[in-house]
Amino acid sequence: MFIIGYFFSALATLVNLVIVAYIWILIARAIISWVSPDPYNPIVRFLYRVTEPVLRPVRERLPMHQIGLDFSPMIVILVLYFLKEFLVPVLFRIATEIG
Repeated sequence: MFIIGYFFSALATLVNLVIVAYIWILIARAIISWVSPDPYNPIVRFLYRVTEPVLRPVRERLPMHQIGLDFSPMIVILVLYFLKEFLVPVLFRIATEIG
């Protein structure tokens, strides 16, 4: 059974890493949006391609977007932070209970 415990521990670490990396990608996207980036720059294209599928549904549901304010990155970061603080400890707890 210790193998399953190690699996959940590794899964928790991986989920934590992915969430933190995606938060940094969202922060980079928000900072780049303050300037007028070159749309043909590969880094800008990567940031938009990776974040837009997550930000678009949030942006469509917010009424603030129509007046020029975009709070979608902040809302997605808050949701990811909640998942990081809730899901990762639960996975670690499962790993310790099994292992």
